[in-house]
Amino acid sequence: MPSKSSARLAALTVAAVCSAASTVVLTSPAHADSVRIHDIQGTTRISPYAGKQVTDVTGIVTGVRTYGSSRGFWIQDPDPDADPATSEGVFVFTSSTPKVAVGDAVNVSGTVSEFVPGGTSSGNQALTEIVRPTVTVVSSGNAVPAATVIDARSVPGAYAPAGDAAASGSVNGLTLQPSKYALDRYESLEGMTVQVSDTRVVGATDPFTELWVTVKPWENRNRRGGTVYGSYDSQNTGRLQIQSLGAVADFPTANVGDTLTGTTAGPLDYNQFGGYTLVANKIGALKGAGLERETTERQKRGELAVATYNVENLDPTDATFEEHAAAIVHNLKSPDIVSLEEIQDNNGAKNDGTVAADQTVTKLTDAIVAAGGPKYDWRSVDPANNTDGGEPGGNIRQVFLFNPERVSFTDRAGGDATTAVGVTKERGRAALTVSPGRIDPANAAWASSRKPLAGEFVFRGRTVFVIANHFNSKGGDQALTSQYQPPTRSSETQRHAQATAVNTFVKDILAAQKNADVVTLGDINDFEFSGTTKLLEDDGALWSAIKSLPKSERYSYVYQGNAQVLDQILVSPSIRYSCDFEYDSVHVNSEFNDQISDHDPQVLRFEP
Repeated sequence: MPSKSSARLAALTVAAVCSAASTVVLTSPAHADSVRIHDIQGTTRISPYAGKQVTDVTGIVTGVRTYGSSRGFWIQDPDPDADPATSEGVFVFTSSTPKVAVGDAVNVSGTVSEFVPGGTSSGNQALTEIVRPTVTVVSSGNAVPAATVIDARSVPGAYAPAGDAAASGSVNGLTLQPSKYALDRYESLEGMTVQVSDTRVVGATDPFTELWVTVKPWENRNRRGGTVYGSYDSQNTGRLQIQSLGAVADFPTANVGDTLTGTTAGPLDYNQFGGYTLVANKIGALKGAGLERETTERQKRGELAVATYNVENLDPTDATFEEHAAAIVHNLKSPDIVSLEEIQDNNGAKNDGTVAADQTVTKLTDAIVAAGGPKYDWRSVDPANNTDGGEPGGNIRQVFLFNPERVSFTDRAGGDATTAVGVTKERGRAALTVSPGRIDPANAAWASSRKPLAGEFVFRGRTVFVIANHFNSKGGDQALTSQYQPPTRSSETQRHAQATAVNTFVKDILAAQKNADVVTLGDINDFEFSGTTKLLEDDGALWSAIKSLPKSERYSYVYQGNAQVLDQILVSPSIRYSCDFEYDSVHVNSEFNDQISDHDPQVLRFEP
């Protein structure tokens, strides 16, 4: 997949264009209405004044944004109405640096617009704004309206109402029920100053100076301080994104489990990178929880240790080789076999037709030796140029590392980007026709996506088939905070086809040898309870071993404050039922602000 930073910067550019495009044509001043902010916000997500000009909207300036593509300011009416569904705050989009200050009492005339962050195709909710404003400062130094408290009691446990079927599942036209649904509660406060207190960090500070907290201290909490996403019906309603409205240098550098003590307050915004966001002009003090990176157990002499690790677009120009090597040697205890995902070619994102990745892999294996680890051998299949998705020119692929002092690789010639690996029998046992080889690379399921890499290994005389995967990403899915409820997960279609193809291949192995040891692993880009996983497991051919862990420990990735499973190791029945296996999700990245990858590696130890 493209790097997070490149995707984010591209999206910011889109946001800037969309912000300008969202401004509707002005109507005649003669038809302007003098209204209050709560009239503009109304009782649904779409303003009853959308597209209309309004005049002399009064309020106190509560926050000023002087940076980025969304320059403007928030105003709030100090005299609210009695309806909890109507917000008393609104954002005034100026496009240039605003000439107002917090505490100014202002009159604003302009056009009411519904701006959709990320564009209408994103499915995001709209942010009500006043655009092309004329602003008059009436007085300065006024007290700002008191912040509305967001806490565990004020945020409902239900996430969102079901969308209107007649409106393609949109909730936009539904009357807000802030006492019943969390998304309605947040929407009823859009543009208002809100505050949270003593909140636990559930998503580490990222390069864009954002973090995630929860206002519900015990909601699906795990032992390391995160909030676990365990089903499609449990969205963890207490999650809230925090950004800074002030100097970036003042923003706390937090890990999961830390606490923002005291009060964090500011206007409640909505953006495409997380939905409802508290844009803080006051940030609580950071209290560290002392979270440490995990270390797994070393495999015993008779155990085979197999791991998967997404190293996030690793190429020779990166500065993370020593850190990745240290993680593999010290935190993963030098597994016998490591499936690496997102190994880029020898010149990274330079789009010049290069597909070989020997320099990338050699730099990593040399770093592993320097870190005190084994001299790993490796196998892979170079993709055809720009056919496997990810960053253009990067040609990401899966790579097997293996320790030749403990494991041997069975090489069978003929595997390349377009040749499909098959299954045959040799002396009554399953064998691959090519090793390493790619599973059904011509299948439309793998269009612009990584093809699975299959390899045949031998450990203590026992053959083990390993299939390395990197399924289609979740890009394009509607967000949890989408206007469409429940949100559409369009990316599942391709992952389901991919899972079916892998399951069919595993069944071919098991048809040739019922008790074959098969390990299917990698960045599955889907949850252990997902339809994708169920298709991989179909007819008992495989089983996701992360389900051997308590539910609170099932995660490899943290996204928008939800600790969730993307990386999995699935095993055949011979391993699941006959072996004393151990599974470990080794948390070295996803919970930390200084992560070297956004994924945590997974390790399986078993006796073949």
